[in-house]
Amino acid sequence: MRAADATPASRPLRAATAAELAARFEGALADGDGVAGAHCIHERWMRGDMAVNIEAALAQLWQRAADSIPDWLPMRHIEWLPLAYEVAARFRRERGGRSHIYLVLLDYSDSRDEPHGVYVGMSRYLPAERFDQHKAGIRAAGSVLRRGVEVLTGPTLHLRYLARAEAAGIEENLAEALRAAGLFVQGGH
Repeated sequence: MRAADATPASRPLRAATAAELAARFEGALADGDGVAGAHCIHERWMRGDMAVNIEAALAQLWQRAADSIPDWLPMRHIEWLPLAYEVAARFRRERGGRSHIYLVLLDYSDSRDEPHGVYVGMSRYLPAERFDQHKAGIRAAGSVLRRGVEVLTGPTLHLRYLARAEAAGIEENLAEALRAAGLFVQGGH
């Protein structure tokens, strides 16, 4: 499978050395290839690279390849993103349908030691559409309306097009699993 076709959870660059990742990232910047660059950053993130390095790489990628960066790459460093992937991977889709599970990054930098929390939601709308509705005040959760920063698409890419009843159960169980893992969680009704 080509990295361009891979999901972030599959980590197509898992076997690459640090030097290979650096070379691939430089090539992605030179080519303006947002997908390849995103996979390089994502792999470094999953390996626990320092926040300052991730932030610098994100800035470079946005400067050179903004039009082709996939929506699953967050726009800022989130310390617990690898944990969110690990927890979300425990859940699987059994039946197809029209519902989607989504995560929204919440900003609590004004009131908590850990500046970020996460909202877990379910909707028949695609996650980006539902986030826009929240921010516009349409059936909005207060936490997303006031503190929502961006959709964290990557961890729940595999939890799209679910049967409604299944999605409702996964939404609740995912929220509880993220809480149990130590994250500050809103939603997950």
